[in-house]
Amino acid sequence: MIDETPLARTRRARRMYRLLHDRYPYAHCELDFTTPLQLLVATILSAQTTDVGVNKVTPILFEKYPTAADYAGADRAEMESIVQPTGFFRAKTNSLINLGAALVERFDGEVPRRLKDLVTLPGVGRKTANVVLGNAFNVPGITVDTHVARLVQRFGWTDETDPVAIEHAVGSLFPRRDWTMLSHVLIFHGRRTCHARRPACGACPVARLCPSFGTGETDPDRAAKLLKYELAPGASR
Repeated sequence: MIDETPLARTRRARRMYRLLHDRYPYAHCELDFTTPLQLLVATILSAQTTDVGVNKVTPILFEKYPTAADYAGADRAEMESIVQPTGFFRAKTNSLINLGAALVERFDGEVPRRLKDLVTLPGVGRKTANVVLGNAFNVPGITVDTHVARLVQRFGWTDETDPVAIEHAVGSLFPRRDWTMLSHVLIFHGRRTCHARRPACGACPVARLCPSFGTGETDPDRAAKLLKYELAPGASR
C-alpha cells in the first residue's frame, strides 16, 4: 500500500467510491433471481463461470425446482444435464441437492437471514452468503470476489490477500450502509474497466487517486476502446 495515514486512506477510498458510484449508478447484482432461494442457487452456480452463463440455465432450473424440497429430491442425472454448461456440474449438482436437504432439515425449507447460518449450508461460503444477504434481504455485506480482491489491492485500500481479511479491512473504510452497493460498484468496475490483464487506466474515473495508474493503457483514446460496456445516459467518462 502507499504510505498514508489511516485517515487519509479512508478519505481517499471514500472519494474513489463516490467517483465510481457516479460512473455506475445502476450497479447491481447481475444474476437473475426473484427469491432468496433462486439467488442462493444462482450464486453457487456462478463459481468459476460468468453470470451471463448462469442466467442462461437458471430459468429452466428455477421452473423445475421451485422449492428447497425439490432440490433435495432432484434426480441427479437430470439436474447435472441442466447445470452442465456452468462447469463443474457434478460438484455443483451435489451442492444443490445437499443444500436443498439442509434447508428442509434445519430451516423449514427457507433461506436463513443470518451469515452464521448461511455459511453452514453446503456450497455456501462468506462470499455467497454476503451476496444473498445484501441482495435478497438488504443486510449490508461486502462480497469479496476476484474483481473486488484485485481492485482493493490496486487501489491501495489494503494489502490483505485472504478474502475474510479483505472483507474486514475494506469494511472498516466505509459505513456499513454502503457495503452492498460498494461491492456492486467494484465488481462493475472490475468487469468493465479495471481488467485483470489490461486495465483501461486512461479511461478510469479514479485514475488520479489510484497508486496503480499505469498498470494498463494510459492513453485516453486507446483505453476507451478497452471498455467492456456502454456508459449509461448522463454518466461521465
